[in-house]
Amino acid sequence: MTTPGAVSSAEWVAAILFGLAVLHTFSTKLFANLAHNSSTHAGLWHWLAEIEVVFGVWALVLMVSLFALLGEQQAVAYLDSRNFTEPLFVFAIMVVAASRPILLTVQHAIDQLSKWLPVNRSHAVYWLCLGVLPLLGSFITEPAAMTLAALLLRDRFFTDQVSGRFRYATLGVLFVNISIGGTLTNFAAPPVLMVAASWNWSTVFMLTQFGWKAALAVVLNASLITLLLRRELQGLDMPAPLETSVPALVSGIHLAFLIGVIVFAHHPPVFMGLLLFFIGYTEAYKQHQSPLILKEALLVGFFLAGLVVLGGLQQWWLQDTLLGVNSQVLFFLATGLTAITDNAALTYLASLVEGTSAEFRYAIVAGAVTGGGLTVIANAPNPAGLSILKDRFTDSTVNPFKLLLAALPATAVAAAAFMVL
Repeated sequence: MTTPGAVSSAEWVAAILFGLAVLHTFSTKLFANLAHNSSTHAGLWHWLAEIEVVFGVWALVLMVSLFALLGEQQAVAYLDSRNFTEPLFVFAIMVVAASRPILLTVQHAIDQLSKWLPVNRSHAVYWLCLGVLPLLGSFITEPAAMTLAALLLRDRFFTDQVSGRFRYATLGVLFVNISIGGTLTNFAAPPVLMVAASWNWSTVFMLTQFGWKAALAVVLNASLITLLLRRELQGLDMPAPLETSVPALVSGIHLAFLIGVIVFAHHPPVFMGLLLFFIGYTEAYKQHQSPLILKEALLVGFFLAGLVVLGGLQQWWLQDTLLGVNSQVLFFLATGLTAITDNAALTYLASLVEGTSAEFRYAIVAGAVTGGGLTVIANAPNPAGLSILKDRFTDSTVNPFKLLLAALPATAVAAAAFMVL
């Protein structure tokens, strides 16, 4: 990108394509209807109705545009400059965390904890999935917590017995709680990770400034939604827990792989190598496995990689938008922008601004995690949860407007926790 005119043209094109991609995420129902009504191109329309492919498709359009505007060398150089660690990590952690021995281990722990709560089993398990697993994301990372929580909710609660209201309300709270639940440490939430090193934010800092507030909001959100949906939960014939016949050694090996992927989350050659060994191990001991969710994880990785490519050329307008406003306005601005960008991209851009105040930094990160449940693209783990749960919605499609409305109450609780406490 050598000339100012060429750079300006590329940035304008990237902004327009980004806007079209966001519009596409809100239009997947339209493509689903086209798939049902068209026999000639039904496969194409069905593919475009998959929200996980949206940003990948528009990233391809962007790269074709950059080739035309800037030439091969600069277009390829831009692609080489992108950091794809996060999409690769989410792909790897989803595959490992969703494996049968890991899921059975977490399920057993949830069942044991549910016995200590003074409510019936369905209420207790539901509350733990939304009130404890999101906080666990501060230690096993948000994508892993999202994967486990979504799988347990799908298998235990997203049955034919529950209403659409139940499904959307649960999904909205899950997305919000996962987004704020990773802020007890400085390494588990993508938007925090983007700024922790630049701003010298330690885990102690996160726990004292963000974590305890987030924990209160998570517990309150889980409690309120359990209370709101108590009648449906009361009448729900919750499926029996899966049998737990996996040998302890096998579960231990799976946990070791999971920990290895988490520890080396910033080193793709290491965690991708561990993933390949993990796949080989599961092939060798198939009798203790369920099919790995490779397709679902690949689609989520594709979604996030497209977001990385498209988001890399949005700095020129995002950074100008963030500067020059007071901290309270910035908080709500960041919350809103997160819904149409990605909270990690937003905080990363903020970290590039020099001389920012402590109030600016708190407001931008608090707003970014608060808005992380409003849309599928707002937080990196959201596509992972969507890919697991979407088949339990009508036409296997999650309406983005209904998701937005469902997430607003929990978002308001999170906003109050970060701005008032």
